[in-house]
Amino acid sequence: MSPLAFEPIFIERMWGGRRLESEFHKQLPREKRIGESWEIVDRSETQSVVVGGPLGGRTLHELWTQRRDEIFGDVPDTPRFPLLIKILDAREKLSLQVHPPDSVANKLGGEPKSEFWYVAAADPRAELFVGFRKAITRDSFEERLREGTVIDHVHRIAVQAGDAVFLPAGRVHAIGAGNLLIEIQQNSDTTYRAFDWNRTDSATGMKRVLHVELAIQCINFEDVQPQLIQSQGDLLISDRSFEIRKWHLDKRREAAPLGRFTIVCCLTGNVGCGEASFTPGEIFFIPAHLEDRQLKPLAPDTSLLRVTIPKL
Repeated sequence: MSPLAFEPIFIERMWGGRRLESEFHKQLPREKRIGESWEIVDRSETQSVVVGGPLGGRTLHELWTQRRDEIFGDVPDTPRFPLLIKILDAREKLSLQVHPPDSVANKLGGEPKSEFWYVAAADPRAELFVGFRKAITRDSFEERLREGTVIDHVHRIAVQAGDAVFLPAGRVHAIGAGNLLIEIQQNSDTTYRAFDWNRTDSATGMKRVLHVELAIQCINFEDVQPQLIQSQGDLLISDRSFEIRKWHLDKRREAAPLGRFTIVCCLTGNVGCGEASFTPGEIFFIPAHLEDRQLKPLAPDTSLLRVTIPKL
């Protein structure tokens, strides 16, 4: 067995661009504004497929249901692989939105979703919108939505490459223009848009659908001025849904823990594992019982994100 690579799934978005091609050399469909590359996903409507090797052509869900111990190791027993990994190219800003927490997701017919953003590249003056500048009431929030001034009450953070932020479910947020992000999240596709900058879809001439009533039931209105993640050594975040570390390899090697899967996102340089090598923007999967688990720097200034699920 060797590290697994999956075929990326490119999704066109009105706010997307071509940066996945220029920064990460991904082969995008021509003349399309690609906003998302779904790198690792196990959903009924969308499936990652292994590229090459003895497992080539197998879907992530087939591996999850048929070879779980061998590939994933000691993990929670869930119907589907519990993480979803994306790369986002926000040429333009995204809507102001929220994802439902556990406490209301089922009631609203959605799936809970917390997520993590790592800024892989950012234009000058790029920013993220997260939480509120100060606590706001639900009634006041609704009033600001009607006035079109709600964004004035949202907390803004200037960002650059290397920054990271955690977005627990219930945190209102938007991605500003000029950001290229790696997104690691719970396996959910539930998003409630509260405000979309009053823009229209050029393809249809219509404003996008908003979900204000649903969003209001999810938003934490006491979530004030959240900050970027300040790492503790190599640890960026250890949430119940995912653990993420950033490793700078330089001339040293690191080994992925044995007995549990590891997802690796190459950030800079060139990282080797087994007989394979990976460049920035490439994401690969180390099976739980792969013998050669060494991550080797093959170029100066090699760095990566190491993702897994913490033991509960």
